[in-house]
Amino acid sequence: MQWLRTTLIGLAVLLTAVAPAAAAPVRVFAASSLTEAMNDVADRYASTGKPRPTLVFGASSALARQIEAGAPANIFFSADEAWMDYVATKNLIDPASRRALLGNRLVLVVPATASRRIDIRPGFDFAGLVGDGKWATGDPASVPVGKYAKAALTNLGAWPSVASSLVRAENVRAALAFVETGAAKAGIVYATDARASAKVAVAGEFPPSSHPPIVYPIALVTSGASPEARDFLAYAAGPAAQAIYRARGFDIR
Repeated sequence: MQWLRTTLIGLAVLLTAVAPAAAAPVRVFAASSLTEAMNDVADRYASTGKPRPTLVFGASSALARQIEAGAPANIFFSADEAWMDYVATKNLIDPASRRALLGNRLVLVVPATASRRIDIRPGFDFAGLVGDGKWATGDPASVPVGKYAKAALTNLGAWPSVASSLVRAENVRAALAFVETGAAKAGIVYATDARASAKVAVAGEFPPSSHPPIVYPIALVTSGASPEARDFLAYAAGPAAQAIYRARGFDIR
């Protein structure tokens, strides 16, 4: 009996050694403004019986630099083309998989308790709205929403008068939080972020012509271009996911 027990133990060890390891969940690095939409997409994908992706949210600039530094990622979903271009020039994404998937709009928000409407056009008095207080958006030096905001305010003639009162947030959700808490009198965020919060009110929408088009490209990260990643990328760009994006207020490109 001892020899049989020894044989069975040895066989179990051998089978364990040769059994294929379960694939790690797909890791998606996505812009902060995609938080609700991508969680919905991941849940819907998991409901088909496949592993739910691991979602990592942050400013597109921070995520791109993490990918550059070797952080494990399978898919990058950026809030602008510039940061996707950045990783592309370093050969960190599969160019054939890249797709401009979504669009968004830029809005001015205020605390819900101070709701008002403003006609945003050339010469509008943004400085008068802020007064001696602060306003928030993403850091214009790197964060996409901040870059769009600076371009819009510059084109409308308001940037010089309010640049010094800007709170430079690390991502769009941090900018939104400044307005939600009243730490900032106003903020510039995406329409989808404003829609996700009951603590802010949209005071006005920036003319699309005042800033570059807001485009969300998605692509496979070269080092993580697994079959599972390709499968989720196809799902994230497919009709079921597109219905979710529309419901969350995004435009489909």
